[in-house]
Amino acid sequence: MKILKIDHLGIAVNSIEEGKNFWSAILGLKFEGAETVEEQKVTTAFFPVGESEVELLESTAPDGPVAKYIEKKGQGIQHVAFRVEDIESALEELKAKGIQLIDQKPRKGAGGAKIAFLHPKATNGVLVELCQR
Repeated sequence: MKILKIDHLGIAVNSIEEGKNFWSAILGLKFEGAETVEEQKVTTAFFPVGESEVELLESTAPDGPVAKYIEKKGQGIQHVAFRVEDIESALEELKAKGIQLIDQKPRKGAGGAKIAFLHPKATNGVLVELCQR
């Protein structure tokens, strides 16, 4: 598996509008726009930082994964995403190494990326996302 870089940090927020104030108005990061991913019950907003991004995640439903995360742990960093060269082969390699996966196959993420999540039980409590763009 070839990891190219940290693609983004996913931050769970109650409100993207409130989050935009800090990340854009206070820190001066450029807001690149928002996108709703219906299948994941989330709206995302991206703020580029060098070769990576900060991704704000706002749930679109009370039973969505981000809403459940905020209910349990509060707002904050929800996941770390690594950009990989070939997500399918990365998942096969991780499976062969006995790593528990949330996604057995890639699914569609924001910005047209292919994404897949590794289970936090296999990563010392960190939700890890792999993405290929």
